[in-house]
Amino acid sequence: MSTPRPLVGPPGKPLVGNLPDLAPALTRFDRIQRWRREYGDIFRVSMGPTHPPMVLLMDPVAVKRVLLDNAKNYPKSKQYDKLKPLLGEGLLTSGGDFWLRQRRMMQPYFHQKYVASLLPPMVAATQDLIARWQARPAGSPPLDIANELMGLTLRIVGLTLLGTEVSHDAGSVGHALGVSLEAGARSFFRLIDVPQWLPTPDNRKIQAARAELDRVVFDVIRNRREGTKPADAPRDLLDMLLEARNEETNEGMTDQALRDEVMTIFLAGHETTAAALGWTVYLLSKHPEARRRVQAEVAEVLGDRAPTWDDLPKLAYTGRVIEESMRLYPPIYVIQKSAIEADELGGFAIPAGQDVTISIYALHHHPAHWENPEGFDPDRFLPEHSEGRERFAYMPFGGGGRICIGNGFATVEAKVVLAMLARSFDLDLVPAHPVVPVPMITLRPKHGLLMDVRARGAT
Repeated sequence: MSTPRPLVGPPGKPLVGNLPDLAPALTRFDRIQRWRREYGDIFRVSMGPTHPPMVLLMDPVAVKRVLLDNAKNYPKSKQYDKLKPLLGEGLLTSGGDFWLRQRRMMQPYFHQKYVASLLPPMVAATQDLIARWQARPAGSPPLDIANELMGLTLRIVGLTLLGTEVSHDAGSVGHALGVSLEAGARSFFRLIDVPQWLPTPDNRKIQAARAELDRVVFDVIRNRREGTKPADAPRDLLDMLLEARNEETNEGMTDQALRDEVMTIFLAGHETTAAALGWTVYLLSKHPEARRRVQAEVAEVLGDRAPTWDDLPKLAYTGRVIEESMRLYPPIYVIQKSAIEADELGGFAIPAGQDVTISIYALHHHPAHWENPEGFDPDRFLPEHSEGRERFAYMPFGGGGRICIGNGFATVEAKVVLAMLARSFDLDLVPAHPVVPVPMITLRPKHGLLMDVRARGAT
């Protein structure tokens, strides 16, 4: 048996290590891709004197070991604790037995049968958006489609999973989440963590944003506890959370525990889907032939009627377009783990306590697994073109036991919304509008997506 090799990586600067290269969000992916070409698919970077070094993974076989084969040795990194001031002990940030209990409790509400029942409110919310866009006077200014889609997916999450109309709060929630997520992303690459109790201008903005989010979420919880939901309304995820009982004490969830899960649902349930849809619309504006192909498929499958569950498999090319968009611009672009015990990945020694970061973006752009990796080609996801591809070369929803619980929900929602919008409008990026992917907690366009909206006819 060969001896594991020691980890190598780019030389860092005194004291600050590689942080100056990783901290600028706009160049981080380019820097990581350059390091991959120089050091291979597994290498080590220095995070400065106050943080342990980090190992970056872009090898699907090593990723499989971390997420599946030896997953018990790789719980989530403590870096996720930086999101706890926003998300508390929700499904994204919690771990161990508590996480497993919450996951098992919530899982039935993301099964296919339940997701199918959520199609009508998804369709209705999208129809409302379409009607609003169609009512705009001729010559109206372009719209920030990224922002519009954030509002739509937030409303869909509220209606489907929480049984609550949140459209009146969409603007404030979207702004507050943006402030909080940007602050969370910056905290991962700070040389020194700034205590949140210090009254810095940044901290005051963050606290105001979180107070606004708490106001909205606690209002949702209070209204449900007071019985404002109509008696004939279908049972939803919030009902299940309210009915849940501790196996030992028979006590229900506190308002704070409910707040943590609802906040996570708000974030994970709308932010990632909106980002995926935004990047998809952007790519279709750059590739008009693909857009025409989507529109032709939608016309053939749906005609003028609303999509149903049985229509979704027939929208095959539309689905591949979404898959390719999430390859090029994965909303969740990184996963962070930490080794409990020493291990070996790809022939390299991984010491106990080592932070391991899986670069989903780098995996999705790796030339060893994707022909013309920077090109847009939805048909690369046809079965005959996917045969033999490494399982963990594509993982837009993560992988292993902590794969995104809402991946089926998000896939259905994205296909429904994209099909309805493509049938109704041509969305064209405003010439010279800068589109720059910036890695926050999700991958967002830094300057939004300013687009001309031209109606095509039937909704």
